[in-house]
Amino acid sequence: MKPVLLTFLLVSLILISSLFEVSMAGSCSSKCKTRCSKAGVKGRCLKNCGICCNKCKCVPSGTYGNKHECPCYRDFKNSKGKPKCP
Repeated sequence: MKPVLLTFLLVSLILISSLFEVSMAGSCSSKCKTRCSKAGVKGRCLKNCGICCNKCKCVPSGTYGNKHECPCYRDFKNSKGKPKCP
């Protein structure tokens, strides 16, 4: 009986985590739209924000600054060593 319960719990946990990840990915678009709403070059901002959000699973609040809320987003650099994320 115990192995069946353990297997059920493990499968449930995997399903829940995959659903959570899908919902997080869906929110990247709306978070990036908010983040880039005042950007001068919206297309580039949305592209880079999407890349950063998918990698870091978070986007700082507001349209500028607040990068302390997401250290991965803050520390992600481009090939020239400059900040990648808007």
